[in-house]
Amino acid sequence: MRLRAYAALLLFLSACATSAPSPAERASRNPRIANLQRAAVLPWTDGGRCVVREASQPWPLLVEKCYRTLDHDRIEFHDTTGRCTVASADAAAVGLGFCVLAAPEIAVGAVVVLGVVVVGVAIKEALDAYELRHASPEEAGTSRGTKVASREAEAQRKPKLKPEPAGQDWQPPVPPVPVDRTGRASCEPVPVPHAGEDVPHNECADKFPPNRYPGMDVLVNGIRFDALQVGVRVLWEIKTHRFDTYNGFIREQEIEKEIVQLAKERDAALACGYDFVVGVSTDAHRLALLKQEPTFKIVVTGCKR
Repeated sequence: MRLRAYAALLLFLSACATSAPSPAERASRNPRIANLQRAAVLPWTDGGRCVVREASQPWPLLVEKCYRTLDHDRIEFHDTTGRCTVASADAAAVGLGFCVLAAPEIAVGAVVVLGVVVVGVAIKEALDAYELRHASPEEAGTSRGTKVASREAEAQRKPKLKPEPAGQDWQPPVPPVPVDRTGRASCEPVPVPHAGEDVPHNECADKFPPNRYPGMDVLVNGIRFDALQVGVRVLWEIKTHRFDTYNGFIREQEIEKEIVQLAKERDAALACGYDFVVGVSTDAHRLALLKQEPTFKIVVTGCKR
């Protein structure tokens, strides 16, 4: 209730402090789109789904609804105007970050985002849909024609080396690995859809650490990890196969393969300042890995298949 009362106060202040826009500005300024554009520069743990759902609300109310879905590890709030500090009791009740972000206008330097923001999938889709709906027929036709022409030209320049896969053989393309200015793989975590359709494995990766990006893997330093833990810089590799049911020979083969994989993932994580943890379903699996490499951090998740 205090959040709602504080949001109402900010709405009242914005009505008093903001000059009335001209008719032309009112016609060209869509509040929903303005909110989406404002939110697009912020990191969201849910891909912006909450923002899209609440985008028609005034900005302070949107912030009230969706503040919890912000990636707070990547945002710093600074009360550059002193208004939130003056509010004292109210600011303490709702939090300085909420007060700064929900203000009628965000002062320069008040919200600092760490790292590069990848626009939330849901926000981008909503903005693209709005742009397409409001383009003139000529613009829309030109845009579609340009895209078609570009695809045809690209197809002519690049002859097919092999037939296109179909049906169950098709796999989604892996996005290009982000690189920094030196051309090396980036340490910036980039959420990407889970690589496989192993539902029990994906559920374990989302719930056990828990995953900062539910439903997503994360690319770091050119390596795909199963999860980035909420609130800390810890990357996870999750194993859910039924190791205990394998015979001795298969167990040995599996452990040798996993040791190579996990060592590579740990090196990539540590090089970017992340810790690395392996989650396995059983204690037998944990002990078998530690026997070969006792320096691994391994926990038993108990996740079932």
